[in-house]
Amino acid sequence: MASPQPTVTQLRALVAVADHRHFGRAAASLHVSQPTLSSAVAALERTLAVSLVERTTRSVLLTGVGEEIVRRARVVLGAVDDLTEVALRAREPFAGDLSLGVIPTIAPYLLPRLLPALRGGDGGADAGGRTPPLRLREAQTETLLAELRGGALDLALLALPNDEPGIGEIPLYDEEFVLVTAAAHPLAGGSSLPVAALGGQELLLLEDGHCFRAQALDVCHEAGAQERTALRAASLSTIVQMVAGGLGLTLLPAAAVPVEVGEGRGLAVATFRRPAPHRRVGLAYRTTSARLADWTLLAARIRAALPATGLDLAPVLDGTVVKG
Repeated sequence: MASPQPTVTQLRALVAVADHRHFGRAAASLHVSQPTLSSAVAALERTLAVSLVERTTRSVLLTGVGEEIVRRARVVLGAVDDLTEVALRAREPFAGDLSLGVIPTIAPYLLPRLLPALRGGDGGADAGGRTPPLRLREAQTETLLAELRGGALDLALLALPNDEPGIGEIPLYDEEFVLVTAAAHPLAGGSSLPVAALGGQELLLLEDGHCFRAQALDVCHEAGAQERTALRAASLSTIVQMVAGGLGLTLLPAAAVPVEVGEGRGLAVATFRRPAPHRRVGLAYRTTSARLADWTLLAARIRAALPATGLDLAPVLDGTVVKG
């Protein structure tokens, strides 16, 4: 007689608890009652004959084996969701919701200009007249990739490459970095600056966890610049305010300049000599997804919409799909 196997419902319950670290919030996220969710987790523990969750009066913690089961459950749930997508696409191409994650150094600067393309081109409708419901999630790269692997997201718009097993990438555009200084700084407003001009300067950078921080650090190391470690921020907006206050310099992705650097703020922008420091931005997706044709079409729409944004972004015209 075959031994009992975990159910999809039980796995979803455990992953929700792992995500929210609270039974009530986890239940609400799945639209079930808390007793129903608790019963599903308890049933999973009985099925596997191991303790997965440590319940305390203040918090919910996962055991060591619980963490490992959650990691594997995310993969299983992603595959189950992809099976559903296979059937859905067979009935109606480009149907269903689109769940998109975006990193914070892209979301506020590009999304408002690209939403028509993300929702299906002209008028927000696809070739069949449908407007796929769009759900957006802003988070750091590590979080987005975890949610992508687990099936909570269909796509992630972020900096490439990530070299994640099971994650494919579609390049979209290249974005140069610029130097933002106080208006009175000697480098203010310069053009075609060599990266070496940053030598000896102190740069303000984002806190740990942001991929743009790592990219900016690479530029600092190349130039012989240093990070002002006593001052870090969670957003580019805060860093720009620090620059305006004379606390240092910073690097910005080009798309952020129209939003973050305006007249009357006491700031100036300098550009670098070509080839300038830059990042490549693209879409990440699960390689098991049945919707690669949709993602490729969406990527083409985004590239086609880039000139209309008025931003100095260079589309990656060959649209090479990179399998993870």
